[in-house]
Amino acid sequence: MTENFKVEFLQEAAEFLDNIDEKAREKIIYNIRKAQIINDKTLFKKLSGETWEFRTFFNKTFYRLFAFWDKFDKTDTIVVSTHGIIKKTDKTPKKEIKKAEKLRLQYLKQKYSKQ
Repeated sequence: MTENFKVEFLQEAAEFLDNIDEKAREKIIYNIRKAQIINDKTLFKKLSGETWEFRTFFNKTFYRLFAFWDKFDKTDTIVVSTHGIIKKTDKTPKKEIKKAEKLRLQYLKQKYSKQ
């Protein structure tokens, strides 16, 4: 099976994964790998604008990793995960979407100002 996109984690997303329960982290990574192969809105869903989220429900807990597409380098399609949260309900806080957008703009500015 081929991946539809590659996934990169910004520092805050990697730290989020490092600081959660090992079984939850394994489930999240499993779901991300699955989302790379199949198009499933329960795993990877557009929130608004350029912001997407990897979605995992594990052990009665909602885990979300916010992400965006980096399609500027025409050789690879990359989804960049900005940060993660643990939610008690299925509703996504607006401030987290804004944070993901801010991190996306910082990433793009930093990456493409070097070229």
